[in-house]
Amino acid sequence: MKKLQILGTGCPKCKKLAENAQAAAQAAGIECEIVKVTDINEIVKFGVMVTPALAIDGQVKTVGKVPSQDEIRKMLTREQE
Repeated sequence: MKKLQILGTGCPKCKKLAENAQAAAQAAGIECEIVKVTDINEIVKFGVMVTPALAIDGQVKTVGKVPSQDEIRKMLTREQE
């Protein structure tokens, strides 16, 4: 099971990223757990200074933008190869 971490304080962009990540995982048929990381100290531990950010299995994939569902789906399917 994949672990998708949404790094952000809960702003509208962070919420949209969470929605896109959920939809992308469903479209790809990938089981995942979505974790929202809102503690600024935890976010900084990832080396992220600009939110929102997306981490897959602890590895930061995007920072400072909201990737589309299709972009996230491609990231997830690349991870499985």
